[in-house]
Amino acid sequence: MTRRRSHTVLTAGLVAVALGLTACSDDGAEPDAVAGASDDALVVYNAQHEQLTQEWADAFTDETGIEVVLRNGSDSELGNQLVQEGDQSRADVFLTENSPAISLVENAGLLAPVDQTTLDQVPAQYRPSSGLWTGIAARSTVFVYDPDELTEAELPASIMDLADPAWKGRWGAAPGGADFQAIVSAILELEGADATSAWLDGMKDNATVYQNNIATMKAVNAGEIPGGVIYHYYWYRDQDGTKENSGNTQLHYFRNQDPGAFVSVSGGGVLASSENQDDAQAFLAFLTGSTGQEILGTGYSMEYPVATGAPANPALPLLDTLQAPQVDPSTLNSVEVTDLMTDAGLL
Repeated sequence: MTRRRSHTVLTAGLVAVALGLTACSDDGAEPDAVAGASDDALVVYNAQHEQLTQEWADAFTDETGIEVVLRNGSDSELGNQLVQEGDQSRADVFLTENSPAISLVENAGLLAPVDQTTLDQVPAQYRPSSGLWTGIAARSTVFVYDPDELTEAELPASIMDLADPAWKGRWGAAPGGADFQAIVSAILELEGADATSAWLDGMKDNATVYQNNIATMKAVNAGEIPGGVIYHYYWYRDQDGTKENSGNTQLHYFRNQDPGAFVSVSGGGVLASSENQDDAQAFLAFLTGSTGQEILGTGYSMEYPVATGAPANPALPLLDTLQAPQVDPSTLNSVEVTDLMTDAGLL
């Protein structure tokens, strides 16, 4: 275990270089959990679900004795924070929900190569070709719909169809969230800037805007709109519980390598500035190894494990049946997406 420099200071202001968000700290102070961490503690900037990452951290500590301190925030908030902090960051590891935020950090030259043994645990389609970070989980784009309002024959064959005037007032989404912006990033990568811009213009005309995926699903369930674009796991979590927010709905998978079949990869990377390199690499190896992926597959998350042979929750359709388009996750461009969505009046 290597020792960390003791003079590092974390600033909490954000440079909104990608997604225009402000800092979550009102006074610019270092978060208490990070400020009080020992030099040997592994500091994880965590944009993944807090409950899941806490389960990962606790299991890793039980196995290795290494203390893990979580600095929780959103994809864009923490990605921007790391870019601002540069090589002075207190972070050892960065975990995201979607890949554009970690690509932002990668493109700033702030990540160390991931150990090859860790990369080998994850199939190539769920990690970037650069080898500078790895997938740790995945989630599928889906169209949640009210079967009383839309028959199977009326469902959109492609997510691109939702820009047609026929869908005006008939679907919703949460464009302000990193989840939806990752989906737009995939559309941009697969269809190009002109087609993406046209699609966003159609969305501006047609879609009802909601705060997040859950609010979108609730709106469909309540009959406010016939359908909405969300990630799969929100629906499956609710179905696994009371079904109060999804009981009147079903899911439509676009498949056929459509942009709407995009599978978003959650990323994990080691900061090049970390002085706990060995422990940070061990943490990534743990997350993508059998124990970490089992915690993901059997827990509340309902996200997909990405490691070879790691089973998902049996309620989910198999990941390899979703017919997702092939997208190198490191190519997803959050900055251009933000510009396009702003031009369309969605941000």
